[in-house]
Amino acid sequence: MSSNETDSEGVWFVYDGNCPVCSYAAQALRIRKRFGSLHLLNARDGQAHPLLAEISRQGLDLDAGMVICHSGRFYHGDGALQFMARHGAPHGPFNWFNKSLFWSDSLAKLIYPWMRGTRNRLLRLRGVLPIDNLDRNGQPIFQAIFGADWNKLPAVIPRHYANRPYSTDRVCVAGTLDVMCHGPVRWFRPLFLLLGMIPPFNEADVPVTVVFESSRTSRDFHFNRTFHFAGRKHYRFRSRMRQLAGDEVVELMRFGIGWKMRYLWKDDKVILQHQGYVLNLFGHYIPLPLTALFGAGHAEETAVDDDTFDMWVEIRHPWWGRIYGYSGRFRISEDA
Repeated sequence: MSSNETDSEGVWFVYDGNCPVCSYAAQALRIRKRFGSLHLLNARDGQAHPLLAEISRQGLDLDAGMVICHSGRFYHGDGALQFMARHGAPHGPFNWFNKSLFWSDSLAKLIYPWMRGTRNRLLRLRGVLPIDNLDRNGQPIFQAIFGADWNKLPAVIPRHYANRPYSTDRVCVAGTLDVMCHGPVRWFRPLFLLLGMIPPFNEADVPVTVVFESSRTSRDFHFNRTFHFAGRKHYRFRSRMRQLAGDEVVELMRFGIGWKMRYLWKDDKVILQHQGYVLNLFGHYIPLPLTALFGAGHAEETAVDDDTFDMWVEIRHPWWGRIYGYSGRFRISEDA
């Protein structure tokens, strides 16, 4: 957009009125006069506005960031902040703050995920439901992850991945697993217990129940696993899956430790392909060099019938070979 471009309709700033940070930005923002008037649109109050329909048509998620529209162009998330930084009026603490932080594309992309994470946390603490302008709760979380392969999956797979985002959906499965560990998993057993990760024990035919849950305030897919080991206190392994892009998913555990993977439908089975370990810091996924220490994970799911599937998981170390694994069969006991 050229510096002398004008628009008789000015600049439209579409924001979440229930977010205190977004509301402050909307009230404090000032735009240079050459851009015309600044129009504020609270996405929660103006749902019938045609601009919101156009934002949704373009696939811009208002739960992932505010939107600025000018001259038929849309600026979303960090792009909106950059627009403010470059074209905001040069007075007021908010405009000065924007210009200081978001003058650079790289800096904006670095900082914005932290701002978005803070904003989402504030909304969750206040019990505010998402705007969901893209109507994501109308389809399962994993439908977007599997993409075109979703309709190819045998019935039991989409049934146990049926949870929708921003909902109270719940699916339960039950079965038994043979659990094996040795090498680094046994050596670092206290660390695995502290992090609430995979159970670092050896036992066959362990009864396991898994509850898949959704949250009204997020798009995450929650795994709540309970291992009923003989002679031990029940071991609970909780995690949540979050789509990063396409078929790339991160499984987040306690303290923000995550396992990145690709979810693939290949050779008539679901494959979870190792992509490394990360630390989640307010939406930034910082790579952790843990593969050489703990090995690379791999998992597969295979349909048996419309109600039953087999699960197989292993961690393979570059020096020690297969250091962890569990395998067994599950049956759906409660549908979404």
